[in-house]
Amino acid sequence: MAFRLREAQRALAALSANPDDTEQAIRAINAMAGNSAERLFKRFQRSRHGARILREKRELYDVLSSPDQLGSMPEGSLGRGIWDFYTTEQLSAQGLKDASEAAAEGQPTNRADSDRALFGRRSREMHDIFHVLTGYGRDMRGEMAVLAFTYSQTKNTGIGHMVFRSLRNAGWNSDLGKLIRQGYWRGRRAEWLIGQDWEALLPRSLDELRETLGIGPAPEYEQLRSPGAPKLTPALSMTHDQSIAGPH
Repeated sequence: MAFRLREAQRALAALSANPDDTEQAIRAINAMAGNSAERLFKRFQRSRHGARILREKRELYDVLSSPDQLGSMPEGSLGRGIWDFYTTEQLSAQGLKDASEAAAEGQPTNRADSDRALFGRRSREMHDIFHVLTGYGRDMRGEMAVLAFTYSQTKNTGIGHMVFRSLRNAGWNSDLGKLIRQGYWRGRRAEWLIGQDWEALLPRSLDELRETLGIGPAPEYEQLRSPGAPKLTPALSMTHDQSIAGPH
């Protein structure tokens, strides 16, 4: 798939004007991804769990979009951590899905029931899992650190361009530059997370998963939130059956 540089430039300009516009971030990444998704899909297809997940037509979204399922998982588990993340940041799996689908409008797509489309959706859901696993927040610095971590796991050229652009603009030794480099090397040292059986791992201890998967503990850093970011909502102030809404 060819690079769509004009589309990427328009999306990056829109993103500069509104750093919280997830749709434009996805547009920019997709326009510069080239054949990255196909290479990643083939690796997933050959992985230990990949063929079984594809055969079973599993949708990770079904779990991540259910506040009841996530909220009922054990305290300290990955799934409960994702529920806390969604609640605190006023996010939802639905918000990321909507932004991703809007960004894909007008572009050729795989048939919805194909293995490649299923893998694409699963890859999309990995973004929120990576946020919680790494401990990087939804703030502007945290998002770039998560993207750096993701690039080292996926080698997606669109994500790589976004990370390099941010690193160049911020400076190698700036606070953001250091966080980006940290995120990248954490991703390099970790196990290959794309091919993990996340449905089975969601109820597991988050601290245990960080250790066994080679991610390491969540780092401390000063968050930098954009002016348009929603006010943080303490997770404990909401009950599990309350709906979690809002864009990504």
